Amino acid sequence: MIQSMPTLPVPPSQVVIHGQPAVGRYAGRINRMDWRPLQGEHVRSWLWQRFHHKRWQYVGIGSEEVFIGVAIVDMGWSCTAFAYVFDRVRKEVVANWRQDGLPGLQGGVSDQSLSDGAKAWFRGPRARLVLEHGEGDVLQLTVRTPAMKVQAELSLEVMASPLLAVGRIEGGVAHATQKTSALPVCGWLNVRGRRFDLSDSVAYVDSSNGLLARDTDWRWACAHSADMGFNLQQGYFGSNENALWLDGQLIPLGAARFEFDPCQPLKPWNISTDDGLLDLVFTPEGARHEGRDMVVVASHYVQPVGTFSGTVRASLEAPVHQVSRLLGVTEDHRSRW
Repeated sequence: MIQSMPTLPVPPSQVVIHGQPAVGRYAGRINRMDWRPLQGEHVRSWLWQRFHHKRWQYVGIGSEEVFIGVAIVDMGWSCTAFAYVFDRVRKEVVANWRQDGLPGLQGGVSDQSLSDGAKAWFRGPRARLVLEHGEGDVLQLTVRTPAMKVQAELSLEVMASPLLAVGRIEGGVAHATQKTSALPVCGWLNVRGRRFDLSDSVAYVDSSNGLLARDTDWRWACAHSADMGFNLQQGYFGSNENALWLDGQLIPLGAARFEFDPCQPLKPWNISTDDGLLDLVFTPEGARHEGRDMVVVASHYVQPVGTFSGTVRASLEAPVHQVSRLLGVTEDHRSRW
């Protein structure tokens, strides 16, 4: 018997239902990720939430020439932002900026993710970053730093259904994330005196909001084109956010396996899912990396940029789709925050 393609339900109205996290994977947008209605065993003190509530917005924009990564993170007791440009022709990071700040004063991330009211922002010495939902169902990205400048619009109008994943967290309480498929881009990048037109680029957004454990680690892989894309994570959130986009359809995936050398992250990575639907080799072209250890807080991070090749399919009975040099990123990240 031929099995039908797995489908995901539409999102609930909110991430908390009857005082409990609305655990599950869904196809579509949710307006707001608000944990205040949690009840019973899920309730934590104001002070605990201040140190454990984490919100972030990440944008990746890739083309044949460059890859741009931008993130704004609200850690409750602090905020941080980074922006970098990887030159795919020169195989090097040509801009790499980061600053820390005070939450609410220098930066913040709203509980809205991909809808009206969504905004992530950071302001520091000679720096301004904003990602906000604008008129016409677009996300407007502005980056102004000494290292680089970006002005871009990411259209949400024609995207395939984004993934919403909600789950419980060991050592924390709960987490929710929205992952988009490929988004059309218009705009520009200025870096090292060169100007790049981004109209041939593809973008994607990771919008996350959770009450997390103090020590959090993950491996991540993400890549998108107009007709194919995927998001994979192994670590603190289990298989909740593992998904494949194929010809506009959102397909849940099983647990992900990441086989790579953490000491040599620029060697090839083997990445697969235990349901047999995805089997890929990632070939890095270069990477942004950072290591900070201040005893109380620490972050060890590497995000290689490169291409994925291999196979994906919608179900075990469905035709195999070949993946060839699909641009994306992987990540190995450990945080004490």
